[in-house]
Amino acid sequence: QVHVVESGGGLVQAGGSLRLSCVVSGSIFSRAGMGWYRQAPGNERELVATITTGGTINYAASVKGRFSISRDNAKNTVYLQMNSLKPEDTAVYYCAAHPDSTFRLIFGSWGQGTQVTVSS
Repeated sequence: QVHVVESGGGLVQAGGSLRLSCVVSGSIFSRAGMGWYRQAPGNERELVATITTGGTINYAASVKGRFSISRDNAKNTVYLQMNSLKPEDTAVYYCAAHPDSTFRLIFGSWGQGTQVTVSS
């Protein structure tokens, strides 16, 4: 069974930074594409960033140039460095492990997420 645990969220002022971490249990991490997602109140969950097993990275237009995704296969961990945060970045952030590069299916289930709140 695959489990993901997100951490690192918090309250920060606009313009500040946070670094989110996501640890994945099980033995699938090195062969999983990883994604960060977020869901704000009243909105659907949206893609923030993805990184493939080969290191190919994609970002949502709204975060490009401000956020950076990375992975450490030795630690089964994916990170999301968030800089120049804006109030509209406020959301619960989730990570997911994907079995292929379509990023449509996930291993296991969604985690609890970590709350990020950006004050103006």
